[in-house]
Amino acid sequence: MSQRFTVSKSDGERRPSDIQGEVNQLFEGDEPASGGGAEGDDAAEVVVVLKGDSNPKESSPFINSSDAAAEKSQQYDGKNMALFEEEMDTSPMVSSLLSSLANYSNLPQGSKEHEEAENNEAESSRKKPVKAPQLGTLMGVYLPCIQNIFGVILFLRMTWLVGIGGVFGTFIIVFICCSTTMLTAISMSAIATNGVVPAGGSYYMISRSLGPEFGGAVGICFYLGTTYAGAMYILGAIELLLIYIAPKAAIFPLEGLEGAEAEAALLNNMRVYGTILLTSMATVVFVGVKYVNKLALVFLACVILSILAVYAGVIKTAIDAPDFPVCVLGNRTLVWKTFDVCAKTVETANGTVTTQLWRMFCDSPLLNATCDTYFAANNVTKIQGIPGVTSGILAENLFGTYYEKGDLIAKKDMYSAEEQDDPLTNSNRYVLADITSFFTLLVGIYFPSVTGIMAGSNRSGDLRDAQKSIPIGTIAAITTTSFVYMSSVILFGACIEGVVLRDKFGEGVHGNLVIGTLAWPSPWVIVIGSFFSTCGAGLQSLTGAPRLLQAIAKDNIVPALRIFGHGKANGEPTWSLLLTACICESGILIASLDAVAPILSMFFLMCYMFVNLACALQTLLRTPNWRPRFKFYHWALSFLGMSLCLTLMFICSWYYAIVAMVIASSIYKYIEFAGAEKEWGDGIRGLSLSAARYALMRLEEGPPHTKNWRPQLLVLVSTDGEQNVEQPRLLSLTNQLKAGKGLTIVGTALEGTYLENSDQAQRAEQALHKLMETEKVKGFCQVTVSSNLRDATSHLLQASGLGGLRHNAVLVSWPRNWRQGDEHQTWRNFVELVRETTAAHHALLVPKNIAAFPSNGERFTEGHIDVWWIVHDGGMLMLLPFLLRQHKVWRKCKMRIFTVAQLDDNSIQMKKDLTTFLYHLRIDAMVEVVEMHDSDISAYTYEKTLVMEQRSQMLKQINLTKTEREREIQSITDSSRGSIRRKNPAAVTTQLSVTEEPPAAASKEEKPEEESKSASSPVSSPAQVQLIHDNTTPASPATPAAPATPAEAAQSPGEQVQMTWTEKCDGEPAKPPGAATPEGIKDIFNMKPNQSNVRRMHTALRLNEVIIKKSSEAKLVLLNMPGPPKNRTGDENYMEFLEVLTDGLNRVLLVRGGGREVITIYS
Repeated sequence: MSQRFTVSKSDGERRPSDIQGEVNQLFEGDEPASGGGAEGDDAAEVVVVLKGDSNPKESSPFINSSDAAAEKSQQYDGKNMALFEEEMDTSPMVSSLLSSLANYSNLPQGSKEHEEAENNEAESSRKKPVKAPQLGTLMGVYLPCIQNIFGVILFLRMTWLVGIGGVFGTFIIVFICCSTTMLTAISMSAIATNGVVPAGGSYYMISRSLGPEFGGAVGICFYLGTTYAGAMYILGAIELLLIYIAPKAAIFPLEGLEGAEAEAALLNNMRVYGTILLTSMATVVFVGVKYVNKLALVFLACVILSILAVYAGVIKTAIDAPDFPVCVLGNRTLVWKTFDVCAKTVETANGTVTTQLWRMFCDSPLLNATCDTYFAANNVTKIQGIPGVTSGILAENLFGTYYEKGDLIAKKDMYSAEEQDDPLTNSNRYVLADITSFFTLLVGIYFPSVTGIMAGSNRSGDLRDAQKSIPIGTIAAITTTSFVYMSSVILFGACIEGVVLRDKFGEGVHGNLVIGTLAWPSPWVIVIGSFFSTCGAGLQSLTGAPRLLQAIAKDNIVPALRIFGHGKANGEPTWSLLLTACICESGILIASLDAVAPILSMFFLMCYMFVNLACALQTLLRTPNWRPRFKFYHWALSFLGMSLCLTLMFICSWYYAIVAMVIASSIYKYIEFAGAEKEWGDGIRGLSLSAARYALMRLEEGPPHTKNWRPQLLVLVSTDGEQNVEQPRLLSLTNQLKAGKGLTIVGTALEGTYLENSDQAQRAEQALHKLMETEKVKGFCQVTVSSNLRDATSHLLQASGLGGLRHNAVLVSWPRNWRQGDEHQTWRNFVELVRETTAAHHALLVPKNIAAFPSNGERFTEGHIDVWWIVHDGGMLMLLPFLLRQHKVWRKCKMRIFTVAQLDDNSIQMKKDLTTFLYHLRIDAMVEVVEMHDSDISAYTYEKTLVMEQRSQMLKQINLTKTEREREIQSITDSSRGSIRRKNPAAVTTQLSVTEEPPAAASKEEKPEEESKSASSPVSSPAQVQLIHDNTTPASPATPAAPATPAEAAQSPGEQVQMTWTEKCDGEPAKPPGAATPEGIKDIFNMKPNQSNVRRMHTALRLNEVIIKKSSEAKLVLLNMPGPPKNRTGDENYMEFLEVLTDGLNRVLLVRGGGREVITIYS
């Protein structure tokens, strides 16, 4: 019988004795009294109810782990889930996940939380469960959007826009702007319904869709737009106050001032009162947001009542037009403030008397007074300012009239008697245009009246069902406001006289607000309503902007804004509010509503443009996570919206558009370089992946043209036991070669299995990343783990890169201390790597003495980079110095090219040809041809080859422990010296460097002795000369080949240890591998060197001698690297040849071409 124990938490109190009794019954085989019967004999489910200790077994990594989820996680003990129990810590049960999701809440701090915090109820509020948000579509989205969209422009500038632009032109402006916001709302709805959108609204949507750089840049632009919107609302409120409500309150009086003086006084009044109002509003916001939230409905009611009053007034004009006369002199509109009757004279019982208007234009009230020329020549006419919707005035207002600053506002179809050359006198008596108007200016002034569509998405945390409410509420609000705006354009043009429409401040209608003259029952309904609505909108801006800045600061993507993430204890963004008030003050100091409006238009348009871009990108990329609930979107609509936003930016003001883009670009680059790296699964990363895939597919189409060839480096480095890179200068050289261009892969190989060494591999990768950042190498790093280093390196060589983006050159340092016995595998791996790069047609770069190479901080003020061009390798030797000299380390070094002429070469012609070739390659370098004639091979060469072969053969045959081998070799070496001296007293006595000591020390000790002896006896013995020069002649009796005895031949049939560089053998049979006796080893010293090895040693020594003579002072020597032997038994000899070739040079870069041309003379 198997029993299942399920442990769960119980809220009820259980006595320990009860629990103990139940447990005892369980172990006795009985069921507890409350357990119930099992349904089968094979399985009995027993429930043990224990009181929980509130320590959850696991913490869900998904979203928020609530207490309920933690309690549920204790229910995993049981056989049903035993298969998954080892992964419970990282992969929670679905029940736990669903519980977390069900309890997920991401509410911003709303007014309720602020009130609780301010009343010191934070502790108690934490204990209470957070109420689920209850706002629906109407209260949560629709009405906030209506309140934010309807604003100061509708009340203060809409009539003027219709008058200047005409009904037709203004309707086009309104249609374009409303279409832009509607398309943006569609894109925004798709983004907002693609998952949960926490507080932060548009900033959150853009940053999570386009990445932290775009999100930060656009978020700050949106913040600046919201802040300047606050300034615009405050200026609108002050304009209403000083011009329509309380003109007497002006600190700088306007009476008696004309032109620029009157304008300056008005602007100064706006600045003073604007600053006072801003301070008051900022104080209200600082004291508590709860007051702003409570007043929001009051302000909204003011807006709706004002709009309804306008529509009521329009209906009334059809029945009974209101009496708002306008006084016109000739065709010029008069400022109706200081006169009472619109007439020059009036008839009274006492006769004709002059009016106040007469006294304004004449020097006395008498009928024979001297009057203004224009006043005398033209009649005064009183026309109806609001003729009504049935008057047919719409035809006159259909097309626009644009003015220069200071132009007279004149009625088009009225007669005016004036001379063209007459100067304008008494200009302050007429209504004048205060600014130069044009179509694009009207667009910039109008667009702020359609902003505010983000109000619903900003409150997404407060909505009951955000994914349903945001699209419906936002689109309904835009539809409503668009209808109001478009109908207003037509109704204003159909009801109001053109000169009144073009009178911005209502000077011709007794200083009334123009839209107020149309309202019913009184103009004061509009004036007071619009004043409160603008104040409310200003408060909303000063409340929203600091929170947006705080959200950006808390994301920690802009280090400079970190301080603005802090605030009061209740979360109020104090520092952000202070900065917002300062920026808002800069807008108020501009003091002109018409100048501030285009500024915030730029920032809002840029924000909307990127919302559309985000939606279009996500749709086109078809990201798997892109599954919005709102289905009525299309990428073409998003692109159209984006295009409209960009067009409107430059239509409104091209210079403001450029400034806004420069600000956004600067913020983008700042975040890119200094900001914290965030991974939000954004669309730009998806776009990068798509672009990379497309580019890689294109690269697959064929190899790059020679003109596009550049070294794509695979840099192979080794790491120590702590996984630190042993040759950091290798990456310095990489940086100097690449200068940030092309592909760089830094790879390292680890020995072992990946399962056991995965942590080491990660540490090695981190070390590579860190070093690449330090050395400013842009590229990728790769760590490969395999059973041995040879295979791991081979895997790196074969598998690095992707598709057409693969390396074509390998950079690896020369193996240090390769002569040491412990390091024999290192040089074998190196030679195998040379073979593999050749097989893969990759170029190979091997720097020798890498520690002597300059770091990126060093500078060579003079010197040469010498190229020894011995064999043609596709032009690599020409290209590399050119690339190096692009870097500041090598920039001042001059390039010299040396090539070698043989006996039958014309060195003069070679130099000419090489100079011409370099000229066509556009490479500036000095050219020198070095003549190397055939010469006898010196005894030094012969002895050096002999020592090389003897050492190699000896180490292969001695199969002893290290201690025994060192002792045996030393004894053989001592006896060897004596035998060589006896054999040829005049020849060079060579010290065998077979002991395992560092090669640097050995060479320092050996070389002076060798060179002196070589100089004293330059001619070898006749036997040796015959051996070297006559390749085909059999060995003479003087140099017997020591034929093997029959016994030896029988002992090793067919066994030959081939010490040669090719498949040749001189016929000397090898000893068996086990022949480690002193006698067997001493036979090695009777061998003669292989002839081809001697020739190669001769070449290496001669070349080294010439290179040292010419390039000993060079900062860097580049040299063709010979290929390895086909026969692997000659690998050690190959290393020795390369060592001899580069001996005595400080910095050497051995270069081996990849078998293709990498440089061309053609353009």
